[in-house]
Amino acid sequence: MLKRTSCVDNINIKIVAFASTFQLGDSCIINGFSRALAVQREAETFYGNEGNYSSYSVFTKPIYFEPIYEAFSFITHNPNPIIKVRNIDIIGISSSSMLHVGNSQNVSMEARIKHIRQLLPSRHEQEL
Repeated sequence: MLKRTSCVDNINIKIVAFASTFQLGDSCIINGFSRALAVQREAETFYGNEGNYSSYSVFTKPIYFEPIYEAFSFITHNPNPIIKVRNIDIIGISSSSMLHVGNSQNVSMEARIKHIRQLLPSRHEQEL
């Protein structure tokens, strides 16, 4: 792996949360994984089975990655092995995301979120 010096003058990050990574410098392996259930209700009712991730296919289906068959060639020339950044200003890094200044060999990130909205019937629906 190519090694370079990472130099950042100023970094301002408010929040890093939920399997997220802030990496300054080189890394061999970065793995991030996050699962979340977001339930929004108009009435406070708990059915008892919402917390089971295996109940929802979004958490159990494998992610298919299309294979890349294109041939490519490239030449790199790094006369100055320094990654120089003046200013980084970020409000938030969340849900298996990454801010990385440097080189990485292997990076794998995954976030799976199931949003559930349970609304009360409107007056029009109640009249039918």
